[in-house]
Amino acid sequence: MRALAAPVLLFPNTRTAIKPLLLLHLDSYEMPNVAAPRKGNSMISRYARVNLLIGTGRFLSHFYQLCLPTLFIVLQRQFNISFAELGLAVVLMTGTSAVLQTPIGFLVDRYGARLFLIGGASIMSLAISAMAFATDFWQILVLALISGIGNAVFHPCDYAILAGSIPPERMGRSFALHSFTGNVGFALAPPVIAALLNVMDWRGVLLVVGGLGLPVVAAVILQSRSLHDQARKEVGVRGMSMRELLLHRTLLLFFLFYFLGAMASGGVLAWLITVLHEVKGLDLAVASAALTSYMAGNSAGVLLGGWAADSSARYLAIFVAGLTTFSAVTILAVDIFPMGGSVAIGLMLVSGIGLGASRTPRDVLLKDVAPAGQVGKVFGFVSTGLPLGSAVTPVPFGFLIDHGHSELVLALAAGFLLASLLCMGGAKVSAQCDPTPAPAE
Repeated sequence: MRALAAPVLLFPNTRTAIKPLLLLHLDSYEMPNVAAPRKGNSMISRYARVNLLIGTGRFLSHFYQLCLPTLFIVLQRQFNISFAELGLAVVLMTGTSAVLQTPIGFLVDRYGARLFLIGGASIMSLAISAMAFATDFWQILVLALISGIGNAVFHPCDYAILAGSIPPERMGRSFALHSFTGNVGFALAPPVIAALLNVMDWRGVLLVVGGLGLPVVAAVILQSRSLHDQARKEVGVRGMSMRELLLHRTLLLFFLFYFLGAMASGGVLAWLITVLHEVKGLDLAVASAALTSYMAGNSAGVLLGGWAADSSARYLAIFVAGLTTFSAVTILAVDIFPMGGSVAIGLMLVSGIGLGASRTPRDVLLKDVAPAGQVGKVFGFVSTGLPLGSAVTPVPFGFLIDHGHSELVLALAAGFLLASLLCMGGAKVSAQCDPTPAPAE
């Protein structure tokens, strides 16, 4: 995505480089009331530019989160520190981002998203590059915290801009592309960093990958007129306060919906290989392939879910419930029944597709209950459940494995997914009973 996005953003005549799969999500967006371009004119629509800009930023946000873990071995030798200290860098980066998402969402709703997006992306990129000049590990920690501050803008800014720039009938595909590019960032960070280490030292790697964010910032500035902020609140209507947001019943239930789903995913990602190896007796290579198929299926399912969200907006909750249940049952089947490696790989693939396809409709459901002009704070708060949930289960699941109960890991993950649906159902009922979350002054 990174190699594709930058030239397309800056030079519109490169549309032919876009792959057919992305054309489904990007170039189907046509500007209303604008004459079709003449034959041979490869102008990219404003909606496509919005998706490319936001998607590329999302890609870098996730890519940078895995830069340091890929360099852990090198950094441990360079600074002669423990791996626990190295883990602190990741905690500072991701933890700072999670904590600041909600307050930044308030600022985005009040002042607009574009300046925060430009500033956050710049801070994040420059902090990664500055790590190349660190002479002591404490400097890496400080810069990781600063990078986390920059990274915190993406959820509230991205969703606020998409809500204001993309028409409702195409929102699902935009949200899907947004999630998909983040998955691609996670997937490409380890091999890209490893490849760069073959031609330069770790300092050069951080300097180069940090610098990749600057052309993206420049593209956002140059194309900022294409990025429309969300619709503002009606006159006489005030936004929710922090207290009202944190105690709002519908949004709390959505937070738990996201949180429980992330608990399940975090447990599967951390321990699937170990469980398949110890419980099922599969080779590590086969178990690793099962995890890879699950992750690949999840990414493909995200794009499928975006198309479905736009095609069947009236049935989003049913769609989410059915696919999440399917994914949970499939994970449970892998846990309970004896099977060979190829069957396990296939089942984890379809489980990933089902869960991934349910994620975009979930995000659209949340957008639909967000009050006008308050998308930033709503997504900033609710999406905090994703990193928090992912951080909860690895340790207790590891405890179960240590005490000889590996078979419970996947069963609990499936249970968390099913429990999350209760929260979604409660949120839907609550939203119908309280359709106007933003009180009037």
